[in-house]
Amino acid sequence: MDHVTKLHNLIESVLTAGGSDLHLSPLRVPAMRVDGSLVQIVNQEALTQNEVLEMIKEMVADGEKLEKLMTEQELDFAYDFKDGVRLRGNAYFEKGDIGIALRLIPKVKTLDDLKLPKSLEGFARKKQGFFLIVGPVGQGKSTTMAAMIDLINRERAEHIITIEEPIEYLFESKKSIIDQREVGLDTKSFESALKSAFRQDANVLMIGEMRSPETISAAVTAAETGHFVISTLHTNNASQTIDRIIDSFPGHQQDQIRSQLSNSLIGIFSQRLIPRVSGGLVPAYELMVNNKATANLIREGRTFEIDMVIETGSENGMIDMNHSLVELVRKGEITVEDARFHSFNEKAFDNLL
Repeated sequence: MDHVTKLHNLIESVLTAGGSDLHLSPLRVPAMRVDGSLVQIVNQEALTQNEVLEMIKEMVADGEKLEKLMTEQELDFAYDFKDGVRLRGNAYFEKGDIGIALRLIPKVKTLDDLKLPKSLEGFARKKQGFFLIVGPVGQGKSTTMAAMIDLINRERAEHIITIEEPIEYLFESKKSIIDQREVGLDTKSFESALKSAFRQDANVLMIGEMRSPETISAAVTAAETGHFVISTLHTNNASQTIDRIIDSFPGHQQDQIRSQLSNSLIGIFSQRLIPRVSGGLVPAYELMVNNKATANLIREGRTFEIDMVIETGSENGMIDMNHSLVELVRKGEITVEDARFHSFNEKAFDNLL
């Protein structure tokens, strides 16, 4: 069997199993992640070094990108399979050999399909502001962001610019015009693409990930100047997200970014994908709405109080993670053990239960 056929068969195995990720390494049996668990693919032998090398050459046909992989020893890329199936990949060196981690990018779904709160539709309908979707790796942040962009695309005539590395979900312009820019291919950096967006008559900016103070500063400025900006961060919850943003700036700039953030931020959504008792994954989430109370806490550097505001702020649209987890337990969707594991405050969770 040639390496392309083997690669395609392995991707088909992940699709058939309803998996999310595929791991390919020399001298190891290919493995996939299904419902959060990593398992070896049955009836497969360990891959050879040459097979993995040929597979990456198939997926990254661009000679410059392959040279970048060899030089920098890691590479983000995207791979179009067939029937609209797309994968996000990262190639890396391990003990001198190349390994590959692939994540399936499903077709864009609606917020209802994803079983996410209706209030996210309200945020997507905002004309201006800064909205963040946060959580650890593999918790569906990009999928949620794509659903919100798709809602805008279906409902409004806007100019949407996405800045990604690599491009994940592919959007088809509907009511909106959508331009998708890939860092390294269409623009040199997130920062330069954001600065250019001010001259491109953009209404909505989607930033794949906030990776530097420069990107954060440009995003906040864009939100202040009349754009709707949506992005992701690898943080656990709202209070940690605000601290991470502020702490990424030098001390003499932190008061300014606190002030800007308190004015431009409209909300922070944190989500987790938890194994469902009946199979598959179900989301639990926290939502911080930036109202007058939270804005004051951000401005005054009292972010440690935001968790309590969220916990007691359901009348203001806030959603507390523990309440979300308890509701899933009571519906029989998830186990108490899984809920407790994903809680930000186990004692408070136990008291609610």
